[in-house]
Amino acid sequence: MRSADEGPRGRPSGPADTAATVALMTKKWEYATVPLLVHATKQILDTWGEDGWELVQVVPGPNPEQLVAYLKREKLA
Repeated sequence: MRSADEGPRGRPSGPADTAATVALMTKKWEYATVPLLVHATKQILDTWGEDGWELVQVVPGPNPEQLVAYLKREKLA
């Protein structure tokens, strides 16, 4: 029977094992900043979404007719 501090195959589990696991699980992201016109927000976001982009945040733009969207998607190797 393995003890609680042993990893797979009876090897000690420690910071090195944890770091290796985190490195394998860490995703790489790419980001985009997109101007949004208030009258076409849904259409613009749907278009970016079809390309795999996920909306992170929307903030006010330089004028009342405009918003700025921050998007991300997983970076492919």
